[in-house]
Amino acid sequence: MTPAQSMLRAATGLSLSKSVVERAIKNRMEQTAVTDHDAYLEHMTPEELTALVELVVVPESWFYRDAQAFAAMTEFVRARLKADRDRLVRILSIPCAGGEEPYTIAMVLADAGIPPRNFMIDAYDISPACVERAKSGIYGRNAFRAQDLSFRDQHFTSDGDGDYRINDAIRKQVRFKQGNLLEFDLSTRSAYYDVVFCRNLLIYFDKPTTKAAIAKLAALLMDDGQLFAGYAEVPSFCQHGFSPLPYNQAFGLRKEVATPARKPLHTPRGADKAKPAPPRAARTIASPPSLPPAVPSSRSRPAAATPPAAAPVVDLLAEARRLADLGDVKAAERACRDHLAQHPESAEAYFILGLLNELTNKPQMAADYWKRCIYLQPDHYEALCHLALLAEANNDAAGAAALKARAARIYKRQQASLDAKP
Repeated sequence: MTPAQSMLRAATGLSLSKSVVERAIKNRMEQTAVTDHDAYLEHMTPEELTALVELVVVPESWFYRDAQAFAAMTEFVRARLKADRDRLVRILSIPCAGGEEPYTIAMVLADAGIPPRNFMIDAYDISPACVERAKSGIYGRNAFRAQDLSFRDQHFTSDGDGDYRINDAIRKQVRFKQGNLLEFDLSTRSAYYDVVFCRNLLIYFDKPTTKAAIAKLAALLMDDGQLFAGYAEVPSFCQHGFSPLPYNQAFGLRKEVATPARKPLHTPRGADKAKPAPPRAARTIASPPSLPPAVPSSRSRPAAATPPAAAPVVDLLAEARRLADLGDVKAAERACRDHLAQHPESAEAYFILGLLNELTNKPQMAADYWKRCIYLQPDHYEALCHLALLAEANNDAAGAAALKARAARIYKRQQASLDAKP
């Protein structure tokens, strides 16, 4: 990992490829008229680091994205207020991107007849530019991708030039702030929120950062609260103290209080397959534990004889993950291809190749590899989730919905299988 990658990772928690980081640095050097790469990094100021971060964060969102989660949230809020009609329900949206998600939460609750005095939404994003855009409440046509746009007529005012401004009644229900989840001070926010929306954030984290982020979210959420994640992130939460809620395609979770850790979703199907990578649009790929040493033969040998040293067995998929973590994408790809030369039907190798190509901004090649993966292993949950994310990025709503539904069915079957085991 280069010093620039390390710097941005420390600032954001994101695991970014060398090419993404260098492209952002080149852009900023051109804008600031700096010609020396090393000098640019050496004289980095907090303001310049913020500008650099703006070029590597992914702030895309839209109103009513994955609407099932909002329906499940509304049911939960109603139950809260039925038990205590004077309660203030606190909701967190992080990351909030340009404000589309928290404003949707406010619109949905308002439309459900929840009094404004009974809910408040805190919305955070690491990007100051996103927070400012959210505060402005002005959106172009690209933010309105839902099939039913009646909410736009009810809660927005058109400026006549194609932009829409959200009405003040909704705006005042949301408090926007710039912030990084990993740096949250929990001293005053422990068990503070009834509901947390954290969707499509963990997909950009490596395994240790994912664990740390989930620990922060668990601390912020009330013990009987609900959390809504991105569909590719549910297994990561289940591996770190959460259990899924029975809402169809809402991807809701609750904390498991004083219960043992759940078993992982996937187990290897064959001797050639390493433990699957965590289900996320990963920017790094964590290596599995080392294999135990080989058991020596029980056949007796002469006391003076020294057994020949066994040739080390290289787990090429584990090596590919290790190399990817070091930022050596080309060597990681070679390790995957060497593995495929020995095991041409290894779905996991194609899955990792897809991650590596996504890492280097080759989405079409990534999609091709993930399609090969699910051809060989139709129930590969992670590959389906990544393909769904790509479909969303390409504005293929129907394709994304079909892939998400398929992934949800697979996850439900796998969860039921795990729950049935003693």
